[in-house]
Amino acid sequence: MSGTLATDGELLAQWSAGSRAAGNELIERHFDVVHRFFRNKVGSDIEDLMQQTFLACVEARARYQGQASFKTFLLAIARNQLFTHYSKRRREVLDFTLTSVHDLGTSPTGVLARREDEHLLSEALRRVPLDAQVVLELAYWEGLDGAEIAQVLEVPLNTAYSRLRRAKITLLDRLRDLAPDRVDLDKVIGAPIATEPSLGEPSAKGERDSSPDKERGSAPAELG
Repeated sequence: MSGTLATDGELLAQWSAGSRAAGNELIERHFDVVHRFFRNKVGSDIEDLMQQTFLACVEARARYQGQASFKTFLLAIARNQLFTHYSKRRREVLDFTLTSVHDLGTSPTGVLARREDEHLLSEALRRVPLDAQVVLELAYWEGLDGAEIAQVLEVPLNTAYSRLRRAKITLLDRLRDLAPDRVDLDKVIGAPIATEPSLGEPSAKGERDSSPDKERGSAPAELG
C-alpha cells in the first residue's frame, strides 16, 4: 500500500470504470460542498438532487480535463441540476435572474440559523433571484475566487465580477426590506457593497460554514 491519496480525477475515472469504492470515496470527499450548495435552495428534494449531481459527474466525465478544480466542475453540475429541477417542477421556462427561492415557494430544510444575523442573511438570500443566490453563496460560503466562480457559471471573468456586484446590491435591498431599522446591514453581508468585489472575501465563510454542516444530515446511500 503506497499511502498515496488518489486525486479527484483519478477517483472519477475509476468510478466511471465501475469502481463503487471510488465513487463512494468521491461522494464522501465532496458531500459537504454539494449539501451546502443545495441546503438553502431546495426542500425535501435535497438528497435526490445530490445523488443526481454526483451521478451526472460520471456522465459528464469527458468534460473534466483536470484543468479546473473538481470542486468547480462539481458545482457547475449542481447549478445545472438545480435549474433543471425547478424548471421541470414548474413545467415552464424560468428566468433565474429574476426568480427567487421565495418566489418558488420552497422552504429549505437546511436553514437552521442560530443567530439573528445568520437567520436574516438566510432569509434575504432566499428572496434574491436564484442565479444571484448561487453567485453569493459560491463567494461567501465556498470561498471561490473570481476565476473559479466564472468557471462554475461558464461566463467570462468580468461577467462573474459584474454578477456578484449586482447580487450584493440586490441582497442589501432585501436585507433592508426585512430589517428596515438596522443601520449596520453591510456587516451582515461581510463587506461594503459599493466597492469592487473581491471574490475571495469570505471572512464570514468560516463562521457560516461551521454550524450548518453539523446539521448536514445523512450522506447519500452508498452506490450499490
